[in-house]
Amino acid sequence: MSDLLNVADIFGEDVFNDTVMQARLPKKVYKDLKKTIEEGKELDLATADVIAHEMKEWAIEKGATHYTHWFQPLTGVTAEKHDSFISAPMGNGKVLMSFSGKELIKGEPDASSFPSGGLRATFEARGYTAWDCTSPAFVRHDAAGATLCIPTAFCSYTGEALDQKTPLLRSMEAVNIQSLRLIRLFGNTTSKKVTPSVGPEQEYFLVDAEKFQQRKDLIYTGRTLFGAMPPKGQELDDHYFGTIRQRIAGFMKDVNEQLWRVGVTAKTQHNEVAPAQHELAPIYAEANVAVDHNHVVMQTLKRVACQHGMKCLLHEKPFAGVNGSGKHNNWSLTTDDGKNLLDPGKTPHENIQFLLVLTCVLKAVDEHADLLRESASDPGNDHRLGANEAPPAIISVFLGEQLEDVLEQLISTGEATHSLKGGKLETGVRTLPDLAKDATDRNRTSPFAFTGNKFEFRMVGSRDSIAGPNVVLNTIVAEAFAEACDVLENAEDFGKAVHDLIKKYAVEHYRIVFNGNGYSDEWVAEAERRGLPNIRSMVEAIPALTTEKAVAMFEKFKVFTKAELESRAEIKYENYAKAINIEARTMIDMASKQFIPAVIKYTKELADTVIAVKEAGADASVQAELLGEISGLLGKTKQALSELIRLTDQAAAMKEGEEQARFYHFDVVPAMETLRAPVDRLEMIVDKDAWPMPSYGDLIFEI
Repeated sequence: MSDLLNVADIFGEDVFNDTVMQARLPKKVYKDLKKTIEEGKELDLATADVIAHEMKEWAIEKGATHYTHWFQPLTGVTAEKHDSFISAPMGNGKVLMSFSGKELIKGEPDASSFPSGGLRATFEARGYTAWDCTSPAFVRHDAAGATLCIPTAFCSYTGEALDQKTPLLRSMEAVNIQSLRLIRLFGNTTSKKVTPSVGPEQEYFLVDAEKFQQRKDLIYTGRTLFGAMPPKGQELDDHYFGTIRQRIAGFMKDVNEQLWRVGVTAKTQHNEVAPAQHELAPIYAEANVAVDHNHVVMQTLKRVACQHGMKCLLHEKPFAGVNGSGKHNNWSLTTDDGKNLLDPGKTPHENIQFLLVLTCVLKAVDEHADLLRESASDPGNDHRLGANEAPPAIISVFLGEQLEDVLEQLISTGEATHSLKGGKLETGVRTLPDLAKDATDRNRTSPFAFTGNKFEFRMVGSRDSIAGPNVVLNTIVAEAFAEACDVLENAEDFGKAVHDLIKKYAVEHYRIVFNGNGYSDEWVAEAERRGLPNIRSMVEAIPALTTEKAVAMFEKFKVFTKAELESRAEIKYENYAKAINIEARTMIDMASKQFIPAVIKYTKELADTVIAVKEAGADASVQAELLGEISGLLGKTKQALSELIRLTDQAAAMKEGEEQARFYHFDVVPAMETLRAPVDRLEMIVDKDAWPMPSYGDLIFEI
């Protein structure tokens, strides 16, 4: 591939985007499809047939032999079934290549083996995928050749959502309807649609593939279940934004090229805080497209890493003792004619529409903090949230000095008369220009921070789909907008009513605002005093899905039914239990087959050394002391292993559900930590050549 690469030339070349559609489709067909995309107009089968034909011809020109309905079941990853374009054989021994509108619009994968949380019985196998025409189809090039990927939703035979995308699209429609109600009250008659825009920052680790293959814990669970810290970690902060090593730079170059070709706007790349940790961030896109693109990003990172002799780790906490990985979800609301509802302007105190939107968001986050926390819950995130590397498990909102000051004016006097200005940042160096300073700083300890014209939800796990958090964000804000509009649409004096409502929301929900250090113990105590929930784990977060309040809201806006919510709660309990069971059994396997045998062999050699030294008439006290320490730790390891086996067997015998998940969390996980402690201590004592696998230092520094 040429080094003289022009991004503009290759960007989107493998995407069936608007430019391609406009060039290839008849004008009426193109117009009808645009109406479907923009207005939700139903697409008739005849029109779909024309689109399907042109899409097939375009994909074949790109080298595609197969197509797939690319969907997002409740497994946390994407799924696909490939069908070739081959149709029935012709009489001359040739085959016809065809692709119909029916095949484009609807697929029928087997639904019985995907998680359904009781929505479907095992014998009820039928499920449907439906084309999401608002997210462009694309051709993916990999070892299988070229495949036409058609983004789709996935639902059961009886209509329940079995995926991440269907609720997301429902929530986008809900927030669109309520946002239009709100901006109409302020005289906006031109905007026709309001869409949540999302930009997810993706953090990840890279390790050498050969070393990865020597670690069963990485292979089976995606994280290291054992491992002592090397002498150096991230203390010097020298990796963060440091010079990118050549091997990594080559990987990043290939990742960017592959992403650009399928229309993903990969923009920012840099080293993250921890050794071997990196980040990639795109430009914003409509929420459902951003979700699709993020899945493409994760798949591309993994695929390209393998091509470079590396493995990409997306687990939230692959290494204890160094920073884990998150996925900052930047969220805003934008009209079809380019207006951002979260743009405060130069004088926020005078921007009444913005202040109403802002206080509605505060209300939404305060009233549904438990749902937001649940949307970021994941077994891996339990190791990350609340540590001094990621947002605390307590939901709060950072607004910055400027907006906090405006709210305080409203609360104390009833009027906001001024907005703090940014001013100039004087460098003190004559050859450097003075810089325009923002009116507010940033706060990396806040889980939900206002950052200029958007909110950054920083709790999302690095390997998780961003669909769940955005479903919650869209729906809770839609509810807040709806309640505000219900008041304002019936007000006799709109100006007074909107002023009173902004002040009311500011007063009632100011407790959620916190601009200080979210890592401090003082904040934990202060949050408790304010009555903010501190939900420390996934199993404690899941019940938020099925509260009466949550069910009422989701059903009101037709995002989830009660049955769909209950099914998701059941799936999450099962997934948590299965994830911890796999981790526990991996620890048992590693301790039984690798660590204990290796240490026994080493102690035998050490015992022989003690005997030999004594027979030579020399002092063997150091060797004997070391032998005693290792033997003691070996005994603790065996004892902890036996207890972990007992508890894991007990947990596995329990009925699937909340009780089992809680047992894994409160009983099995502590037993895993008890087993890890002596093994990690042994790693620090036993000869490195005798240790059966690569160390942390080997993994995160030697790449």
